[in-house]
Amino acid sequence: MSTLSNATLQNFDKNTAPLSRDAAEQRLQQLPDWRIEEHDGELQLRRDYTFKNFVQALEFANRVGALAEEVDHHPAITIEWGKARVCWWTHSIGGLHDNDFVMAARSDDIK
Repeated sequence: MSTLSNATLQNFDKNTAPLSRDAAEQRLQQLPDWRIEEHDGELQLRRDYTFKNFVQALEFANRVGALAEEVDHHPAITIEWGKARVCWWTHSIGGLHDNDFVMAARSDDIK
């Protein structure tokens, strides 16, 4: 379990500015298996996980989903045979927030 995954999620409102690309890239150094991608003009954290089969990918997705529901912060999760892609970003601010990096680290802990 990483220090980042133990961080407390921060409160914010819809007027909070998303992280700049530079700030996001600095935080990304704590998550070597993740990447930052732009989708529809918003920065997102993405990682592809591999598994032995579909069932394991589905179980992982369900565990990440349960974690997301606990904290009311939800990723996009795509599953297929032997793979799961998780994308974190903060919809309400239109980009990345520190909470997305915490949740990415927690997703790694689940794996």
